[in-house]
Parts: sequence; structure tokens; C-alpha cells
Amino acid sequence: MTKRPRRNHSADFKAKVALAAIRGEKTLIELSQQFDVHPNQIKQWKDQLLAGASGVFGGEAKFDAAVPLVDVKTLHAKIGELALENDFLAGALNKAGLLSARK
Repeated sequence: MTKRPRRNHSADFKAKVALAAIRGEKTLIELSQQFDVHPNQIKQWKDQLLAGASGVFGGEAKFDAAVPLVDVKTLHAKIGELALENDFLAGALNKAGLLSARK
């Protein structure tokens, strides 16, 4: 029997499966066949969702909209560097005759 490669499921997929398990319209076995996930994994995701559900309605805000998660100035600088690099390389390739002028 060959081992299946390890799969990493997205948070959206886990939430979808856990919500289906919470609804109770299907058994864990039916859900495991539908989503191709082991029933124990579905049970774990369901328990995690139920344990973390209180955080959704909690009074503490985990995200502050006033503070950006990334430094926009750094990102703009990086974009400028990459654009300059692309222009330089495109010019060099044009001179070498390896890139046709398409714009």
C-alpha cells in the first residue's frame, strides 16, 4: 500500500467541513467520504471551531484597522526596484536581440 502525500488544507476548506459536521445533516463517515478526509480529522476541526467560536463574539478586537499590517513605503520601494530591474533587463535583452520590442 502506497502512502498518500501529505495534504495541507486551507482554512476555508477546514471551516466548510467543520460547519458541515456541526450541522449534523450527515454522519462523520458520510462527510469523510464526501470531502476525502479522515473522520478523526473532521472531529478535530469541529472541536477547534467550537472552541474558537467564542473569540468571534468576544469583546477584544484582535485587529486594529488604524495600524497597517505591512509597511507600505517599503513595498513601494521594492516595486520601484523591481520595475527598474525589469526595464534594465528588457533593454539588455533588446540589445542582444533576444527580446522583440512588444509593448
